[in-house]
Amino acid sequence: MLSAARVIQYAPARKVPCAVAASASVRPSAAPSICPKSVRTLTKTARSTRSDHISPQARSHQSASNNGLISPHPAVATAGHQYRTMATSSSPSPSVQFGEKYVTAGLSRSLNAVVEKGEGSYLFVEDGRKMLDFTCGIGVTNLGHCHPRISAAAAKQCMEVVHMQCSIAFHPPYLKLIEKVLPLMPDPSLNSFFWWNSGSEAIEAAIKIARTATGRQNIISMQGAYHGRTFGAMAVTKSKTVYSEGVHPLMPGVYTLPYPYWHHFGLPPSTPSSQLSSLCLAQLDLLLKQQTAPRDTAAILIETVLGEGGYIPAPPEFLRGLREVCDKHGILLIIDEVQCGYGRAGKQFAIEYSGVRPDIMTIAKGLANGFPLSGVISRKEITDKLKAGSMGGTYAGNAVACAAACEVVDVMREEKVLENVNERSQELFTALNALRNNPKLAPCILDVRGQGLMVAVEFASPVGTGAHDPFVNPSVPKSLASRIAKRCQEKGMLILTTSVYEVIRFIPPLNITKEDLAKGCQIFKKAVEEVVREG
Repeated sequence: MLSAARVIQYAPARKVPCAVAASASVRPSAAPSICPKSVRTLTKTARSTRSDHISPQARSHQSASNNGLISPHPAVATAGHQYRTMATSSSPSPSVQFGEKYVTAGLSRSLNAVVEKGEGSYLFVEDGRKMLDFTCGIGVTNLGHCHPRISAAAAKQCMEVVHMQCSIAFHPPYLKLIEKVLPLMPDPSLNSFFWWNSGSEAIEAAIKIARTATGRQNIISMQGAYHGRTFGAMAVTKSKTVYSEGVHPLMPGVYTLPYPYWHHFGLPPSTPSSQLSSLCLAQLDLLLKQQTAPRDTAAILIETVLGEGGYIPAPPEFLRGLREVCDKHGILLIIDEVQCGYGRAGKQFAIEYSGVRPDIMTIAKGLANGFPLSGVISRKEITDKLKAGSMGGTYAGNAVACAAACEVVDVMREEKVLENVNERSQELFTALNALRNNPKLAPCILDVRGQGLMVAVEFASPVGTGAHDPFVNPSVPKSLASRIAKRCQEKGMLILTTSVYEVIRFIPPLNITKEDLAKGCQIFKKAVEEVVREG
């Protein structure tokens, strides 16, 4: 939306940048713009570092680069305004108004603003706010925004080859990435790789592989599962009806199995995972007898940690039970590690907690720390049944994304990221359980759960999901999760809700510092206390 000629200067890491007002008189008439005429006449703030950190060359270039695209938000129209953490009440900026007018209505936003820069655990918003980011772009920028080593690796690759279509020839980063991740696989039998662009595409490819390899059609997915919003992935997504509402019939041959989650069964949060697993495995036996015969069932598909369904780790005994059923009937087990994999859950892959061997595994999100890349990994005896040319995609396994992903592997190892995940995880659980044990807050908090830095807090609700929700509590405030998330935004932290229940999810960077995690926990604590007190 902004001209390529526009330059924004920011302070180096750990310095607080400030906004410098752009002069409306400096607007080169020849500057190109892709904004409509109604927006071109407005001026755009060029955000910079403090003047003592700007070189004369940068200052000169900055002044000449204000192309008159979009005017600064009123909150930052004064020269010398520093980034702040608290929100101020004002009308949407011209940038946001432009987006609201032209961006497809099917997209939604948690933060109705324009983020101009990300650095480490922080986002910098055009209206002057500096926000602690506990979303990581929904679990993508796991090593923080704009990690210098990853950005440098991508920039270097841009000078060598940007795009080499995978159906034409190999390119070095494609092969190098396989070489780097091969030793990380949860089972040595996973030795066949295909790089895609997104988690949804990876799921679609996994389904295609399973159907081709088995000669069967039906897929069993989990209640509450999220696997994507493309047509095939949407059919196996069971987290919210909004994704498929009005577009039925979906892809046929999909069946749903209960997930071992106490709320689904109307049982208390203290219910042993072994009991929940037994209930679900008994339902699987019935499903294979009543709805989809084993000889018609190609695969069982499961997120190792239920994502949008509420951040619920699958009990190891449940995953082992699925493996036994699959082995008995020749059904393939597809493990979706798109969000929970790559260190997010405290191990390289969350499936490692159970010791279960996947037949097919999908990865994405943190794989390339923000570059669009996903992977489908399987056994050669499975993928060798595919016909040459049956798989492919124009941008699949992009060279720049693969180069970034190669650097992610090195950074995670050399910076001991998994060790940090487990240390920070303990601190996060300690802070959240302290809230749960607070007598004033305890009636409002049903559960604290998760693995690694994929953690959720589930709140009680006076309305629940309907009249039959056994956990309805008329005495607690309405819409706790969304109100608390909004209050956190107002206090300078971005955090997300999830699930059809009242759930807030924590997805901070895997390399977040002890200080930033403590800061986020303190913001959350204050937000919870305030919203509960307000009722």
